[in-house]
Amino acid sequence: MSYYEIQGGRPLEGRLTVQGAKNSVLPILAAALLAPGRSVIHNCPDLSDVSAALDILRLLGCRVEREGEAVAVDAAGLKCARIPEGLMRQMRSSVIFLGALLARLGEAELSYPGGCELGPRPIDLHLSALRTLGAEITEEQGNLRCRGGAWLRGGEICLSIPSVGATENAMLAACGCPGVTTIVGAAREPEIVDLQNFLRAIGARVTGAGGSRVFVAGGRPLHPARYRVMGDRIAAATYLCAAAATGGQVEVAGVEPGALTALLTCLEQAGCQLTAAGDAVRLTCRGPLRSISPVRTAPYPGFPTDAQAILMAALAGGEGATLFVENIFDSRYGHVDELRRMGADICVAGRAAMVTGVGRLHGAGVRSPDLRGGAALVVAALGAEGTSRVSQLHHIRRGYERFPECLRALGASIWERQ
Repeated sequence: MSYYEIQGGRPLEGRLTVQGAKNSVLPILAAALLAPGRSVIHNCPDLSDVSAALDILRLLGCRVEREGEAVAVDAAGLKCARIPEGLMRQMRSSVIFLGALLARLGEAELSYPGGCELGPRPIDLHLSALRTLGAEITEEQGNLRCRGGAWLRGGEICLSIPSVGATENAMLAACGCPGVTTIVGAAREPEIVDLQNFLRAIGARVTGAGGSRVFVAGGRPLHPARYRVMGDRIAAATYLCAAAATGGQVEVAGVEPGALTALLTCLEQAGCQLTAAGDAVRLTCRGPLRSISPVRTAPYPGFPTDAQAILMAALAGGEGATLFVENIFDSRYGHVDELRRMGADICVAGRAAMVTGVGRLHGAGVRSPDLRGGAALVVAALGAEGTSRVSQLHHIRRGYERFPECLRALGASIWERQ
């Protein structure tokens, strides 16, 4: 079993350009199904989740080629509407293919998706949105059979919570529905805007992304296009928190600073100096991190749940007490027991976690519980005294491209061992 061996206590210094956004590229790859022909997606990160998405596209009949940071998807030969359980279980966001297949072929068959175990994440909102557009959906032994065809029509979809995945699935399906679709209560994440921009590039009429109402005028002929995926704001948050945990100075480029406002505010409160210019953020931290105001995860533009564990890991080696409240997922404190192995003082009660800084964590052998929890353990290990071993790397590979190499470029001592 492979693991990261990390020698902590080295301040990170330098500059890096962040990878393409995992949470953007997956729905964009699904959206490529809508346009017969060869679309090219630039800044496509080399992640295990992306590899799983490309395997799904190939199985559906698409020709897929990767050359460096670019992936070409030729959807002219799309002929299959069924995704087998084995591929669906590889990643949670595989359900995003449902809306795209329904729009292009008028049907889809797939099983419930897999991914990190973060508590219940029902896809009821996805299914309800598609039914509003006229889809007929039945469940048989864990498999979903969806039929639309001539019955698909634009309509008003009201989401009870601003679900990112349900918003994206509704946008994709609406592209194949004659008439105008209005998505009320839409998620406002930057990745939704990125998907809208790709859909516009292939000829779709989509407006409103970034706000709570998204409008899609469907039924238009679509064409392939070239598109560059936005930078990954959660990967950027990870490198910034790693620099803060080690008392270093880094510049992270290739990301929109405005998309990081909630995190940057927390790091400033903790004592970091931050400057933003263009598509880059520079962080300097020369002392122990201080406690900050309560951190409550919330839909964008609130504090991102994906950065909760990562910021917690940085603050655990600082000073003072900080309260975290997880409002998005029921089970997103899987990293806490592992951080305790490194000397962290964290008390969990339901959705709340009180983190009391211990001044400095110590090295230990720990296991990644999930994608962001694994990244948090790496952040903690970089700031800790001594040597740590972080295992269960398959979780981390889902969302971070060349993670050890990027950290070594900033001066970290991190190596993958067998």
